[in-house]
Amino acid sequence: MGNVINQYEPESVTPPYKTLVEKLKELNMGNKEFAIRVGKPEKTISALTQGKSAITADMAVKFEDVLQIPASFWLTRQRRYDEYRARVKRTQEIEQAKEWARGFPYVKMANFGWVPPARKVEEQVMALFNFFGVSTHKSWEAYYFDQALKVSFRISLAHTNEAMAVAAWLRQGELKAKEQNAPKYDAQALKKSIASLRKIMAEHPNDFFEQVQQICLAAGVKVVYTPCLPKAPVHGCARWIGDTPLIQLSARYKTNDKFWFTLFHEIGHLLLHGKKYISIENISYHDQDNEKEREADSFAVKNTFSLSQEQELIEALPLKGADILRFAEKFETHPALIIGRLHRKGLLQYSVGREFMRPVYLEEN
Repeated sequence: MGNVINQYEPESVTPPYKTLVEKLKELNMGNKEFAIRVGKPEKTISALTQGKSAITADMAVKFEDVLQIPASFWLTRQRRYDEYRARVKRTQEIEQAKEWARGFPYVKMANFGWVPPARKVEEQVMALFNFFGVSTHKSWEAYYFDQALKVSFRISLAHTNEAMAVAAWLRQGELKAKEQNAPKYDAQALKKSIASLRKIMAEHPNDFFEQVQQICLAAGVKVVYTPCLPKAPVHGCARWIGDTPLIQLSARYKTNDKFWFTLFHEIGHLLLHGKKYISIENISYHDQDNEKEREADSFAVKNTFSLSQEQELIEALPLKGADILRFAEKFETHPALIIGRLHRKGLLQYSVGREFMRPVYLEEN
């Protein structure tokens, strides 16, 4: 956010109409006479001398011969006064937005580099306006709560817990997405890329996230990472920014089984549910469709470690480490996906198989 250096902002500015009234009094000239001399309706001059309208360039030029004062004088006074009033109004808007700003985890956002560090709440308000691309907190509410521009943001966060933090997380995803240039979205290309994504999942190389981004981007899908904010434990999100689909991931648990399941879940939403549905994982919101969420879950299960594969493995229990590796290779998945599923279903103690989990630190990628 840019800063204006050494700009003088006066505490008050005399309205130009007051100067005009004083000048007319000095000339012993009433509104009616002045109106006739400058060729303007009397009601126009009355409105002007009462401060109900502004001095225009046309008026200022006409005033020159009557008042013997250059037009530039009146126009400069009017401009300064208009700017002063605008700044007073802006100060009031910032004052009214203080409580709104306090609802955001600002310190954490600043630690992530999303907004500049700021101790004064007034500075935080201005930084948040800049971050969200809005001019008032009412504008923010119209966008995120009232769906005033539903074609761009198709859900309302009005009844969502920690709506401010969720909105900030989503906004950071949009800003990160702007850094990528994507070709036109190709659903068939995305479907074909699943085999490549599964191969990366099974191998989990160090640069797995960059590879995921490149493969998805080739199909016209942007994939970005943004860390979680306090009290907004979002796993991931799938939505459209214009005509371009965006998958936003948090890697909240920092393990590869959670990461890959979330990725395929969001891909499932794009392929199955199109542009009109926004998915925000692990957050309850008004427009959430549980049936669509179950369909995306099924898509993720199918492409990470299917139910038929799970049944085959269960029938072979108990298993040793070598058995897990053998099944993972057979199913073309990563052992962590198998271990994670068995843990969640209570078929394996959480202390068993942890060595197969791979950490996900996207900050380092």
